[in-house]
Amino acid sequence: MLVEHSQNVLKFSYLVVSKFKPKQKLAKILAKKGLILTEFISSKSTRLDQELALYLKISRNQVLSLIKGGNVSVNDKVVTKAGFALNLGDKISLIKPQITPIQSEFKAEFDVEILYEDSDILVINKPIGVTVHPAPSVKEATLVEWLKQKNYTLSTIGGVERAGIVHRLDKGTSGVMVVAKNNESHASLSSQLSSKDMGRIYLALCDLPLKENCIIDRPIGRHPQNRLKNTIVSGAKSAKSAFANILTTQNKRVNLIAAKLFTGRTHQIRVHLASINRHILGDDLYGFKSNSDKINRIFLHAYILRLIHPKSNQIMEFKAPLPNEFYELIGKEVNKEIVDESTTPSVLCDIFGGIAQWMRYD
Repeated sequence: MLVEHSQNVLKFSYLVVSKFKPKQKLAKILAKKGLILTEFISSKSTRLDQELALYLKISRNQVLSLIKGGNVSVNDKVVTKAGFALNLGDKISLIKPQITPIQSEFKAEFDVEILYEDSDILVINKPIGVTVHPAPSVKEATLVEWLKQKNYTLSTIGGVERAGIVHRLDKGTSGVMVVAKNNESHASLSSQLSSKDMGRIYLALCDLPLKENCIIDRPIGRHPQNRLKNTIVSGAKSAKSAFANILTTQNKRVNLIAAKLFTGRTHQIRVHLASINRHILGDDLYGFKSNSDKINRIFLHAYILRLIHPKSNQIMEFKAPLPNEFYELIGKEVNKEIVDESTTPSVLCDIFGGIAQWMRYD
């Protein structure tokens, strides 16, 4: 049996695992390559992906990646079909990478507000200017490194570089995020993202008010000329967002809007707003223009997060307070009390509750 490790994608290129005897010798060979062999017996007649998800306590999408990568065998034969029919007592073998601690040359000099914590999840208020997870292009400490330096126990489903990260926010976006402390919680939260049981409401300051509350359903893909941007691309991944006016200053230069996402594409809110000629204050990448020194950030904030607790099944709702910069820009014409009254979770949920009757941009 040969094992190839290329670009973090593991592939079996072998006939049968069991031909390698003894198994201890195989385990040593794999360990040298940073890999682990796991074997277990099917508990019932079911689909391969369902049995793996149950045994490994990871999401179906992650299971699918393992199977399609050629990392799974049944009764010593490689299987690459997720829907493969298992029988009770079938032997399932898989190879996966060992989890190694993150080695970072960067020390996190920032702090992060904790909104909620228990043994399964950690809910935080991510500050602006913080990248969520490491990447070759990131030359500074990230949220994952901050979590590790604070000695939080984190899920390993997403791999070393994305330990605990179920969903992300752009570097320039602040607000509420949930972090998984174990693989069971990670799998549950990932499933909620797919089923839309978990969701967020964002607040943003825009250069122009919306003509009316609307749903934008337009596919998003990479911009053909600027690789830093995304844009509306026919035939790309579907993307759907809802937007609602909350407050507009008398001179209409500052407009507070709320956004609810039905999909999770990169820069989705920013791209969809730009497609109707609306721009978030500070978002120069997507067309905002201003000479004001006060616009020193992208005014987009993940405000409310609602989820089902992975263990208790209780519906939970968290709010990341609106940053002071928002009040400073709105405050000259609208006082803080009015802003707070207009952005309570109940008010925002009521606004998006009537979404079926809204105007739609396709």
